[in-house]
Amino acid sequence: MMRTIMQLSVPDGGLQRTAELARAAEAAGEDVVAISEINSDPMLHLTLAAQATSSIGLMTNIAVAFARSPMTLAMQATAVQEYSGGRLILGLGSQVRPHIERRFSMPWSAPARRMEEYVRALQAIWRAWETGEPLRFEGEFYQHTLMIPEYAPQVSQRPPAVLIAAVGPRMTEVAGAVADGVIIHPFTTERFLREVTLPALRKGMARAERPAEDVQLVAAPFVITGRSGAELERSREAVRRRIAFYGSTTAYRPVLETHGWAELGDELNRMSKTEDPDRWEHMSALISDEVLATFAIEGSLDEVGDRVRQRLGDLVDLISINQRGVEDPETMLRATAAIRDSHPRG
Repeated sequence: MMRTIMQLSVPDGGLQRTAELARAAEAAGEDVVAISEINSDPMLHLTLAAQATSSIGLMTNIAVAFARSPMTLAMQATAVQEYSGGRLILGLGSQVRPHIERRFSMPWSAPARRMEEYVRALQAIWRAWETGEPLRFEGEFYQHTLMIPEYAPQVSQRPPAVLIAAVGPRMTEVAGAVADGVIIHPFTTERFLREVTLPALRKGMARAERPAEDVQLVAAPFVITGRSGAELERSREAVRRRIAFYGSTTAYRPVLETHGWAELGDELNRMSKTEDPDRWEHMSALISDEVLATFAIEGSLDEVGDRVRQRLGDLVDLISINQRGVEDPETMLRATAAIRDSHPRG
């Protein structure tokens, strides 16, 4: 049986339905609930989810690392880890430069090197709290050299697992070297995973002399499904728009290049910078059925579980469904149940 993650769908960023959705996910047999940092702080939602549940894993997918200092995030994560009885999975992402500099007003440079140091800083802080040893972390980007007993939280749980979201090979290598796993970006393909992601992950693991079982792979592929033909069509068009959105970002261009679609990325990027108020709709029209089928897994609720396993079952340890294509919580629960109950290839 595949292990699944249920995304907490809170499109308005409000906290009101978080507990209800988390309880429903646990009752349905989900392994993990996750929430992304889009228009709210994921730690607030996971605190409510921890209170409402007893055993399900609680994951940030993702929290924006560079929007916070390692000390700030270490304190937040420790509070949720202690409160939940050790159920937190801390998924981190770098975001992209404009958001870090212009939205969060924080420094940006060398994201892969910075992320590696960020995780090492978290680990040093947690180790100091756990053991009482002096805090002496001095890196290129972060320095943490002051910790007195009054400011150190009392801990009874092990630190949370840390996963790093990655697209390109450098960040993926970092995940292999220092993290407990890698979160595979939705804007990926089976071919890119096999030809780029896995070799980079193994390179990082070899650099750190880590065994394969130390690092898990988490995927959130685009899935097109629905309970009716109309819902299926809405799902298809929502995913098509999201692929166009991600395809316009230069950081994700290598995925398109792997399939010989570099010119598509160039055109999407050009269109995204125009003043056309309908540019996002026009951009989605460039996503052909071939491109859509390469990035997304489509099927009815009776079919989708086996189709997800056929494409990714031998590659990943935990899987969720990107909620851009499946926004209705009931449909999401049925789809993830189908994935858990799906049959191995062959």
